[in-house]
Parts: sequence; C-alpha cells; structure tokens
Amino acid sequence: QVRLEESGGGFVQAGDSLRLSCLASTRTFNNFGMGWFRQAPGKERELVAAINWNGKYTPYADSVKGRFTISRDNAKNTVYLEMESLKPEDSGVYYCARARAHSPYAFTQLEDYADWGQGTQVTVTS
Repeated sequence: QVRLEESGGGFVQAGDSLRLSCLASTRTFNNFGMGWFRQAPGKERELVAAINWNGKYTPYADSVKGRFTISRDNAKNTVYLEMESLKPEDSGVYYCARARAHSPYAFTQLEDYADWGQGTQVTVTS
C-alpha cells in the first residue's frame, strides 16, 4: 500500500500562487506516473495535471494550461503542483494520485489511478 501525503494548500486571493507537494512512501516512486486531481463541492473529481515517470509527459486540463506546472523529484519521492494566477474556480480539494500501471506516458483518466492521498484544501477568494 502506497501512502501519499499532500501539503501546501491554503486560503489565498485571486492572482496569488501556491505550490502543492505530495510525498509518496514507496520505493518504486520513479516507476509510476502521478497525477493531481481536484474536486469542488457538488462536482466530480477532475484531472488537473499528470506526469509520467521521468517528467517528459505532462498533460494538463485546459482550464489550468499556462498557469499550473506539474513536476517531480524522484530522489525525494515527491511530486509538485505549482499554481499561479489562481482563480476562484480553482478552489477545491486537491488530491495526489499514483497510477496503477507502468507506462512511458502519463495517464489522464481517474480510473487509471490506484492510490490516493487524503487531499489538501485550496480556497481562492475574489
């Protein structure tokens, strides 16, 4: 069982920045793709960004392209989500997830992920 622990969420104003981190407790971190998802109240969980095992492939949701950056440090078992120019619609609980299978590419579907963190709240006020 992989444990994923998110941190870095908070309460910010529109236009501010935040960096989320996700620490994975696994020896095989660099074998799997990772993803950041978010869920707003009353809405389904959606992909924000994903990253393959070596950081070469990084698909993003259209709503965050140009504002968010996903990255990973395999030596630290950590994946990051740098969020800039935050908007109120970016608010929600942000979850880190690990893909359930090996692939050279990044996975973009929720069902492709097997392990999930508890989430960290991001609230953006206008």
